[in-house]
Amino acid sequence: MADISLSGAPHQVDGIQASYMAQVQRRRLYGGLTLLIFVVLMVSGFNVADDRNAGGFWDGLHQIGDYPADVLSEAWEKRADLPALIAKYFPALVETINIAAVSTLIGAIGGLFLSLLGTRGLANWPRLIPLFRRISDIMRAVPEIVIALVLIFVLGGGPVPAMIAIAIHTAGALAKMFSEVSENTDLKAVEGLASTGATWSQRMLLGVLPQVAPNYVSYTLLRFEINIRASAILGFVGAGGLGYELRNAMAWGPGRFDEAAAIFILLFGTIVFFDQVSSRYRNRLTEGQSQ
Repeated sequence: MADISLSGAPHQVDGIQASYMAQVQRRRLYGGLTLLIFVVLMVSGFNVADDRNAGGFWDGLHQIGDYPADVLSEAWEKRADLPALIAKYFPALVETINIAAVSTLIGAIGGLFLSLLGTRGLANWPRLIPLFRRISDIMRAVPEIVIALVLIFVLGGGPVPAMIAIAIHTAGALAKMFSEVSENTDLKAVEGLASTGATWSQRMLLGVLPQVAPNYVSYTLLRFEINIRASAILGFVGAGGLGYELRNAMAWGPGRFDEAAAIFILLFGTIVFFDQVSSRYRNRLTEGQSQ
């Protein structure tokens, strides 16, 4: 009997190996077909967009450096005025940072409640979990610029529409990330608090938030970096801040390119500064949590 089982073992190994190789080949085939479809869609999409464009992409490709060259040359000629221009537009930079900070704070609070109400095992109303998740999906699915354009039409131009638009998108995005973190929490503390008669808010505050706070703060800081860029971009549609001043300087054309350069310097320096500060604190939070 032992001889029969041993003699059949090589055939079983060969069968397993052949089956594994067949699966590998199928996966490679499916992967190759997916890549091919992706390339075809990319090429066809580019051709459609190029046909609908006012000017051909390849025809204007050689002019891609003309505008930056004009801005840099004029800024270099008027480099003595750059410090005064930077000081002139510094209040607009403060407005941009304020928009990002307030919208991040409001969005983080909204995302916190949406995540806790939409997480299995933590939600106060389990039947409403799909509703809260769909609300967060809708909030992050609509781009900030679309929300801002609607609000500008209703409220007029200024920082308030930008703040509301960014806060809505931030709440939806953070709700998704917060929810993924909350699903990995240890429910023993929550169950212990529930056994003592603690309310839902007490269970969340004392049993869940201490576990997830480092990740929550890390994601909020990351979102703050994104919102600084978003608040500058929304200025192009009349939402105030540094982006609004940059749009005016760029729309004026030659003669105010030095102002555009000063605004670029302010914006670039601010983004780099907050990226470094935020990354440093996020690394501290994640390292401290891992220890």
